[in-house]
Amino acid sequence: MKKPAWLLVSFMLVLSMFLAACSGGKPSSQPQEETPKGETPAKEEPKNEGPVQGGDLVVGSTGAPTLFNPLYSNDASSSDIEDMIFSSLMGSNIELNTVKEGNLAETYEASEDGKEFTIKIVENAKFHDGELLDADDVVFTYSIPLSPDYDGVRKSYFENIEKIEKIDQYTVKFTLKQVDAQFPVVSLGFGILPEHILKDVPIAELGEHEFNTKNPIGSGPFKFAEWKDGEYVKVVANDDYFDGRPYLDSVTYKLVPDANAILAQLQAGDIDYYAGIAQPDVPTVESFADASGLRLESGLALSYTYLAFNQRDDKFKDKKVRQAITHAIDREAIVENVMAGLGEVAHVPESPLSWAYNPDVPKFGYDVEKAKQMLEEAGWKPGADGILEKDGKKFSVEVKTNQGNKVREDIVVILQQQLKEVGIEIKPQIVEFSSLIADIDPGVWNFEAIVLGWSLGIDPDPSGIFHTKEIEQGLNFTGYSNPELDVLMDEQLQELDKDKRKEMIGKIQAGLAEDQAYTFLYYPKEFRALPANLEGYEFHPKNQMYNIHKWWLKQE
Repeated sequence: MKKPAWLLVSFMLVLSMFLAACSGGKPSSQPQEETPKGETPAKEEPKNEGPVQGGDLVVGSTGAPTLFNPLYSNDASSSDIEDMIFSSLMGSNIELNTVKEGNLAETYEASEDGKEFTIKIVENAKFHDGELLDADDVVFTYSIPLSPDYDGVRKSYFENIEKIEKIDQYTVKFTLKQVDAQFPVVSLGFGILPEHILKDVPIAELGEHEFNTKNPIGSGPFKFAEWKDGEYVKVVANDDYFDGRPYLDSVTYKLVPDANAILAQLQAGDIDYYAGIAQPDVPTVESFADASGLRLESGLALSYTYLAFNQRDDKFKDKKVRQAITHAIDREAIVENVMAGLGEVAHVPESPLSWAYNPDVPKFGYDVEKAKQMLEEAGWKPGADGILEKDGKKFSVEVKTNQGNKVREDIVVILQQQLKEVGIEIKPQIVEFSSLIADIDPGVWNFEAIVLGWSLGIDPDPSGIFHTKEIEQGLNFTGYSNPELDVLMDEQLQELDKDKRKEMIGKIQAGLAEDQAYTFLYYPKEFRALPANLEGYEFHPKNQMYNIHKWWLKQE
C-alpha cells in the first residue's frame, strides 16, 4: 500500500541496528546407532539454519506520524507504520510491477474493455480483533472516498470508480467510469478498513475519529500496541496474519529530532534501521558500520531533484531561455561535489527504475557558450555590470529552497556561481519548509524559481504535475502548459496495452525535456543502514518496510 507522496522532502529515513540474540530455530540431532568396528563414522551434516522468530527492530525516523488511516494520512512516517498495520488488495514488488502475491487479492480479473475488475479475496485474512475480513470490508472501505462527505486528501484516486459491488462473501467487482491504466497500481493499493468497527461513524467525522490514533485495527502483519507521542510507536507481531506470522516479535518506530541524533544512535546501537541516509553522511556511517553491527544497502531512489521556474514570469515563458539555463548548469559537478557522486544526472521527470523511462530525449548538457548564444537570441544582452538585461529589466532571480536540507542549500549556492557565468544573477532564499510549500500553493505562487524534489509513484503517469488542468488547483505550480502533451497525457491513461502506453509516455517525456518544463537536476542514490544479521530484506525503492513480515535476525 503505497501512496504517491507530495514532495520529496527531508522526511527520508535512515537505518541502523540493535538486536537481541534470538534462540531456537535449529532442529535437534537424531540419535545414531553405534558405528561398527572398522567403519568410518558418517560425517555429520551441517544443521539447517533457517528463519527464526524473535527480536525487536528499532526503526529511526525524524518525522512524526499524524494518524493511522490510509484514506486520511498524508505523510511518510504514518505510511510506514500503516504498511505494517493494514493490508491492501494489490501491491508492488521490487521491480515495481503490480502484484497480488502477498496481498489480499487471491485472484484478479479485468474485463476486456478495461472498465471492470473482479477480485476474489483470500479467505483466511482476519482483522487484529479476530473478525474475518471479507467483501463487506472492501466495499465499505472504497465507499468512503466516494462519499460527498469524504474530506481526505485521496479523493482523486477514487474519482473514476462508478460503483463497487459485493458478488459473494469473498468477491468484489469494481466498475469504472472510463478506462484508467493506473487504477490497479494506485487505487487498489489502499489498506482495507474494518466495517464492523467503523460502519456507524459518520464519514464526515472519520478523519478525526479516535480509531486513527488510539487503536487502529487492520489485517496486516503487525498489530498496533502503543503510541507515546513524540517518542515512539510500537507494533507487535500478528500471530494470525494471512501470509504467515512475522519472524520479528515487534517493531519500535523511534522518533528522533534530527538526522545527526539518529546517526549517533545508530552508532551507539540504540537504533537498528534507518532509511534514506543523506549522501554526505554515507562515509560517516561507513566508518562505524562494522563496529556497530550494521551494513549499508543502497539503490537508486524513486525520485528526482529539480530546479523549477514560475512560468507566469516573462523571464521564463520562452523555452529557449529555459534550455539555455540548463546548458549553463554543470549537473555532473553537482552530482560529484554535492552528492559525493552518489546519483545520476536527470533528463526527464521519471526514474530510470521505471518501465516507462525514456532515455532517448533531447538533452541540454553543460555548455556555457551555447547558453550565452541562446540567451542572446532570446533578446538578453549584458548590462554594464555584466548582468543580462531585456526591455530595461535585469535577469535577476530569487531561488528558494527549504531550510535544513544541506544538499539543496549547497545546490542553490552552486547555481548562483554557475549562472553568473552567463550573466544571470541568482539570489538564494533559504526558507522554512512550511513557508516554501505555502508559497507554491495554488493561487499563491509566490516564487520565481525553486529547488525541490518529487517522490515518484509506482505508476509513471506525469499528468498530476504537468497537465494544464492541474495548474489552478493541482500540483502544476509552475504554470507549465503544452496542449499537445495534455492530449497525450489524457490518452495514455486510457491505454491498457503496456507497450503502447510506454511509447506514449515516452513521447510525453521527450516533449517535457524539449520544453525544459523543469531543469531536471539528478536522480539520487538512496542509502539504508540495517543490522548486519538481518535476513529476508529486499531493497524496494518505494517501500522501506517491504515484506517486513519476512525479515528475521540471524543467530550469531
